[in-house]
Amino acid sequence: MSLAIETACIHGNGQLEKDHPYRSIITPIFQVATFAHPGIGRSSGYDYSRVGNPTRHDLEQVVNELEHGRGCLATTNGMSAIWLALELLPPGAHIVASEDLYGGSVRLFDLLKENRDIDVSYVNTSHEDEVRTAIGEDTKALYIETPSNPMMEVTDLAEMRKIADEHGLLLIVDNTFLSPYFQNPIDLGADVVVHSGTKYLEGHNDTLAGFVITRNEELYERLEFIYKTVGPCLAPFDCFLVLRGIKTLAIRLEKQQENAQKIARWLKSHPSVTDVYYVGLEDHPGYEVSKKQARGFGAMISFRTVDRQTAEKVLEKIKIITFAESLGGVESLMTYPMIQTHGYIDTKVREKLGITDTLLRLSVGIENAEDLIADLEQAFIG
Repeated sequence: MSLAIETACIHGNGQLEKDHPYRSIITPIFQVATFAHPGIGRSSGYDYSRVGNPTRHDLEQVVNELEHGRGCLATTNGMSAIWLALELLPPGAHIVASEDLYGGSVRLFDLLKENRDIDVSYVNTSHEDEVRTAIGEDTKALYIETPSNPMMEVTDLAEMRKIADEHGLLLIVDNTFLSPYFQNPIDLGADVVVHSGTKYLEGHNDTLAGFVITRNEELYERLEFIYKTVGPCLAPFDCFLVLRGIKTLAIRLEKQQENAQKIARWLKSHPSVTDVYYVGLEDHPGYEVSKKQARGFGAMISFRTVDRQTAEKVLEKIKIITFAESLGGVESLMTYPMIQTHGYIDTKVREKLGITDTLLRLSVGIENAEDLIADLEQAFIG
């Protein structure tokens, strides 16, 4: 039986509870390193928690169901998920990646260049011609973040699939900003989807997690071998927290998006704001593409103030909204990308992308929207 996504957030494929000890409604925390064998050559299905754990299995099954995948692996954080996905590529490979990319991803790509001679060309992947021009003989993958961080650029994933097919490339998509509630990249042609599960999937700013989901079993088996060998596996208690968080994913995202729509429109009318980057605004360049490939616009907003002094004043004066890194939780968070999430990026590259000292990023939570707007208003006044 096919379940609606709201139901799948709670029950996975509908089979979880029947396998729980004592018919437990909630997946228990199997805080276990090793499992006993019932006999020689026999197994309960679990032997050692690096290889498999019942709590983690349930979490992976739920996320796999939500992303319409053929296999999912839960990792210690979003960066380990990206690292694991890139282990599919051979040494010396070339990647074409979204130029507006989380700073930690760029740092990882630089490390792979040093250690494995993997090279990356950064282009505006919302422009298909730039992607095609960047592809060379050694190109093995397209790495897409959509909407992108922090400039909210939208890439047409169906077009990326066409390009990937033309050149025999893997299509890897970071779906953190929209989550599987609003977007399913595998349905649009992605081979591999990665998440920072710390963000919307967990949703409560209290643990780290990452996910890698594949569209076919062959890719999953390759990644699973690396995963079991190296062991970047998510601990049982963290799995429990993410499972609990996912149960409210649907209602959280709906409320966060509703708040974001109101705040984005309010920001557009504010005299101290020069630009608002929110995919749900009709004048956003990616609005029509987003309507085509996603079921919603999410709750991430970036905006530009009239000057640096105003940006710094807002960060210092907000009270309900918290000046902090990360995103996707029930609490609204504001980030200064220039010095936080993208501080690693070269200054000239940052400025080219628009990540300047006047840019702020807002992750909208589930608080009352009018309270959030009032908080922003008082912060602008100072």
